[in-house]
Amino acid sequence: MVRYIINRLLWMIPVILGVLLIAFFLSSVAPGRVADAILGFDAPEEDKLALEEELGLNDPFIVRYGRYLWGIVTKGDLGNSYKTRQPVFKEIISKFPNTLKLTFFAVLVALIIGIPLGVIAAVKQYSAIDNATMVFALFGVSVPQFWFALMMMLIFSVKLKWLPAITTGNGALGWILPVAMVGIANVGMIARTTRSSMLEVIRQDYIRTARAKGQKEGAVIFRHALRNSLIPVAATLGNTIASSLGGSIIAESIFSVNGVGLYMLNAINGRDWPAVQGGLAFLAVVFSIVMLFIDLLYTVIDPRLKDEFNAKNKMKANRKAAKKAAREAARATKAQEV
Repeated sequence: MVRYIINRLLWMIPVILGVLLIAFFLSSVAPGRVADAILGFDAPEEDKLALEEELGLNDPFIVRYGRYLWGIVTKGDLGNSYKTRQPVFKEIISKFPNTLKLTFFAVLVALIIGIPLGVIAAVKQYSAIDNATMVFALFGVSVPQFWFALMMMLIFSVKLKWLPAITTGNGALGWILPVAMVGIANVGMIARTTRSSMLEVIRQDYIRTARAKGQKEGAVIFRHALRNSLIPVAATLGNTIASSLGGSIIAESIFSVNGVGLYMLNAINGRDWPAVQGGLAFLAVVFSIVMLFIDLLYTVIDPRLKDEFNAKNKMKANRKAAKKAAREAARATKAQEV
């Protein structure tokens, strides 16, 4: 298990390199000058050229990319923001708790609503409840998140005046709309996965055996069927977290949540490329770690996977031992012949 974790952590390195390479390429071909965004369009051309020379923007692409990677490897430095001249990593860390809070509660809402809906839809297959549940799930998957956020703001903040339109300075009430927007957008994926997995499990022989023994229907569904249906749901959880991180950028921009998404959006508008690159690299690392924990979660849900994993490692160890013994025997035979 430890070897598997180390292997996954090592695979994060090419992922981060690829993300940074794409970010650097897009920032190089993006229209507009950084000097115009920082100094303004009316600034003298000499000042713009001096600023570009100071920031190293006149260097070739490969030189800037290599210098940036060298700073990350040697000092863990994501660079300094063009706007604030502060370390990007420090600014991201200060804003990440808000993004983490939004993502966590949004995923929690998606699970609390999506799993029961999927179970009910599977148990009541082809009924009116099943159809209504799947319509709601299709709505959550299909509706554009920015439109949904604006509609929620219009209804609950402008018309009904029940909830504040922005998060900052409004306490717990300010988090309801952004969490609901991101969470409901992911309910459909969880509900549909749970439904399809439950339909496959409840047709198994051991479910019919449990019913034949006289167990209550609730015990059959939740103790036997649901637990064995959670592995596909756990796999979907990774995509849900990724979707929530992407949706948090929209939610943060619309509801004024001071998080990494809003920070990156402002950086894109201001041509603050170190902030954009640092934010992408940071989110890529976070997502890779989350996916690693989800893979480990599989063994908690289904211990058979852990046994299978240990068996594979044991087989690999036995093969290595057999090859080593064969090499030693060959060397001994050669020594005897000499």
